Amino acid sequence: MEPYAVIQTGSKQYQVRSGDVIDVELLGEVASDKEVIFQDVLFVFDGTKASLGSPTIANAQVKAEYLSHVKGEKVVAYKYKKRKNYHRKHGHRQKYLRVKIREILI
Repeated sequence: MEPYAVIQTGSKQYQVRSGDVIDVELLGEVASDKEVIFQDVLFVFDGTKASLGSPTIANAQVKAEYLSHVKGEKVVAYKYKKRKNYHRKHGHRQKYLRVKIREILI
């Protein structure tokens, strides 16, 4: 089996393999040629052996390459009160960072 890891970033958990492209919540400013390192590795399976952290695995890292900034789908919140001529429409698009997983280090 191909090695994979479970990482945590932005209060969300992702199962990743080498070569995967994922969208994570914005991590602040990242230069276009930067490498992104995820330190919060919760679980690693290397093909033969599984390692489970409590809560994270010490010295484990997942290295990724920055690809681009993207926006998620628009979410519309609408408030309405009948017979009062009151309605409010508010939209939001979450900003994400698209990264490509390079390697999983234990």
